[in-house]
Amino acid sequence: YQGKMEMGPRALGNRSIIADPRMPDGKDRVNEIKKREWYRPFACSILEEHAHDWFEMGRLKSSPYMSYAVPVKQNKWKEIPAVIHVDGTCRLQTVNKEQNPLYYNLIKEFYNKTDVPLILNTSFNLAGDPMVHHLFHAVKILSTSQLDFLYLPEIKKVITK
Repeated sequence: YQGKMEMGPRALGNRSIIADPRMPDGKDRVNEIKKREWYRPFACSILEEHAHDWFEMGRLKSSPYMSYAVPVKQNKWKEIPAVIHVDGTCRLQTVNKEQNPLYYNLIKEFYNKTDVPLILNTSFNLAGDPMVHHLFHAVKILSTSQLDFLYLPEIKKVITK
C-alpha cells in the first residue's frame, strides 16, 4: 500500500497483493486468499531491464500498464509457475525506477535475494470488494484475510497480524 490509488483495470504496484512467483501453489494460495475462482490467472511485475530475458517480447520494449499477455520463455517456466497461464503466457507489467521508485526497489530487493526479477501482482481487494482506497481498508483486509503482512514502503513499515 503506497501513494495514490491507480485508476483502471489493473493493480500497478500502489494497491497490490504480491507473492513469490516461484511457489508451485502460488496461484492457488492467492486465489484462496482473494476468495476467487481457482482458474483465475495472475500477472507479474518485472524489472523492465530484465523483461526480454524472461519473456518473448518481440518488438515490445515495455508494458507499464499490464496491457499485454506475452509468452514466457520456455526455459523459465519451472522458475515462475505461479504467474504462467495455461497457454504459457503471462500478463506482465514492466517497472522502471522513474515510474514507481518504491515498487521498483521492492522488486529489485526480491531479485537480489532470489535471482528472479519479478513478483506475482494482483489487485489489493477480495472477491466482490472494490480495490483498497484508504489505509483503514488495507488494515481491515489484513486483519480479516489470510494475508501475512501489509507493507507500507513510504514509511518503511511492515504491519503483521
